Parts: sequence; structure tokens; C-alpha cells
Amino acid sequence: MLLPLLAISCGKKDGQGLPEASNEYVVETVNYTTAEMNTSYPATIRGKEDIEIRPKIAGFITRVCVDEGQAVHAGQVLFVLDKVQYQEAVRQAEAQINVLKANIASQELTIQNKQYLFDHEIISQYDLQMAQNQLKSLQAQLAQAQAALAAARDNLSYCNVTSPVSGVVGSIPYRLGSLVSGSSQQALTTVSNISAMYVYFSMTEKDLLALTRQSGGVQGAISNMPSVGLKLADGSEYSLRGTVATASGVIDQTTGSVSMRALFDNPDRILRSGGTATILFPTHQTQAIIIPQKCTYEVQDKKFVYVVGSDNTVKSREITIMAQNDGSNYVVTSGLQPGERIVTDAVLTLKDGMTVKPITAAQAAKNRAKAADDLKNGRM
Repeated sequence: MLLPLLAISCGKKDGQGLPEASNEYVVETVNYTTAEMNTSYPATIRGKEDIEIRPKIAGFITRVCVDEGQAVHAGQVLFVLDKVQYQEAVRQAEAQINVLKANIASQELTIQNKQYLFDHEIISQYDLQMAQNQLKSLQAQLAQAQAALAAARDNLSYCNVTSPVSGVVGSIPYRLGSLVSGSSQQALTTVSNISAMYVYFSMTEKDLLALTRQSGGVQGAISNMPSVGLKLADGSEYSLRGTVATASGVIDQTTGSVSMRALFDNPDRILRSGGTATILFPTHQTQAIIIPQKCTYEVQDKKFVYVVGSDNTVKSREITIMAQNDGSNYVVTSGLQPGERIVTDAVLTLKDGMTVKPITAAQAAKNRAKAADDLKNGRM
């Protein structure tokens, strides 16, 4: 007795008993819409002024007047160095000046006496001139000693290491008793002016060229750039917008990118120097055709889509897109017109001239759900 053979299949079968490939593809009609997109660029945050604090003189630290993370104002004392040797240098310079002033006073009396003797033809012109030259020499020595005193007083003042700007104190590698100098490997600390912050990011050469052509030059492109947003390390978006201020004049040959700098106000001191973030570069168009990136494919740096004709046959077509994108969609600048239909899924399985059965994204999702349910319940 022969038992009937039960064949179960999800689709139709060809002559060999194999399932036929489905020709159902998600097809959408493109239309004008408003494009509000952000292009993301990794960025680093720096204070508008990141000043390394280094001593101008050598000495032992006798007092650390601030702590890491403390807000300081311009002119505030941060560190105090040992003053003993510099105070002694000031006293020596002052004593030398007093000696020279006394010698000058004595020499002036000598010249008065020489002048009297010369006027009465008791001494020669030579003797008078020598006395006058001696006075000039002493006066020069006094000027030199006064300069030495000014330098000694400067060195003494440098024992108080002050902040040149208002900002926030960074790490402090040296502590009480450390011997430091201007040639020390590490700075005493860094003071960052964080009232406004520089945010550095790199834009690809291709993106910059596209913006440059549209604006007639780099400076024109920068002046026409919209305000940019900033996504912080925790995923939140910074409340204030920034402006792109500069672009490097040299392209990094290793990365093919150009360094850009944006400026953000930081009134609440949320941004910190050394932090990381993401620049959000906006694109706004009132009449734009936006398509998913997944519906395109690339050949030799050119983008293509499959356009569906009135008879449901597909044909590849080259398109051009804006340099900026949000990572999921493209803004099409040429190659498509409103009302045309394109395939938006599985485009790599298509070929020119193929006939497809258009379905909507909702229908495709329903089919996938049914197939998954059939597989789960052993109906495949």
C-alpha cells in the first residue's frame, strides 16, 4: 500500500518542487517634504583659554592656595614659592644702590673742588675731565644697580604664582615642598576659562567641498553655516546652540578631513575642558525629497535607486544627494521627481527590467510576522 506524500510549502513551487522566489517589494512614492536632519561629527571640548600655569622662577612650594576644580579669578594667587633668597636679593640690590648714591654725592663734591682749582689755573683740564668721567661711571653703575633691584623685586613678586585668567583649576601634580621651576616637565596646573568653550570636530573633505561650492569659498561656507547643536556624553542635547567659527587651512592627509571649530557659550559651566561630545550639524530644506539610505546602492562612489515604472518594471537611476545626512536618510538633490515610485527594500536582489509586485511597508511587516509565526508553529 502506498501512502500519499504530503508536501507543505509557504509559496508556489516551480517544476522541480522548489519554492519560487517572491517578487513582492516595498514600493514608496516620493514627494516633497521639509527636511530637518542632523549630521553627526565626533567632537572634543576645550576651554576658550586653557592656560598652563608655570613658575617664572625656581623654588620650593610653601603654600598651595587653591584646590582642583576650584573657580578662580584673574590675578588670584594659586601657589606661593619660598621667598627667602629673593628677599635677600632685593636687600642686596637696595644696599648697592645706597652705596652708589653715596659715592656719587662724594664725586659731585670732588668735581666742584676740581672746577674751582681749574678756574684758578691750579689744575689742568685733564684732572677736571677725569673727575667728571668718574662721576658718569658711578651714575652708570647706579642705573645698573637700579635695574638689578627691579629684576630682584620682579623675582620676589613671582613667588606668588597668580592666575592670568578667570576659570577653573585643573589637576595639581605638585604639592607643598615640591621644587619647581619654569623648566619642570609638568605645569603647576591648568586654568581653563570655561565661560565659552571651543568644540573641535573634523568634517570630511568631500563634505567641505560641497559646502564650499554652494557658498563660493571656505569663508562664505563658514558664514552661511547654521547654528549647530551639541550632544553630550550622556546622550542629552546641550541647551544652547553654537556657531562654527573657523576651518583649518590644511587637510589631514591621514584622515582626509578638515579640522573645524565651533564656539558655545557656557554660562552654567556644564561643559568642561577635555570632554567629548557630538556636533549636530543641521540641514533645513522646505522642498526636499528624502529617501531611506537602505533603498540606495553605490557604484564607483555614485548613488543609485530603482525606479518603478507604470508597468511595475524597475530601472536603476543615478541620484545626487546632499553631503549632510543623519545616518538613516538622504536628501536627494537631483535624479528623482515628486510622484515617482522607488523600491525601498532588498534593492540588491533587483536587476533592470525586472517586474515587481508593489506592496506597502505595512504589508511587508505583516508578511514577515506571518512567516515567523508559521516557522514557530512548524507550518513552513
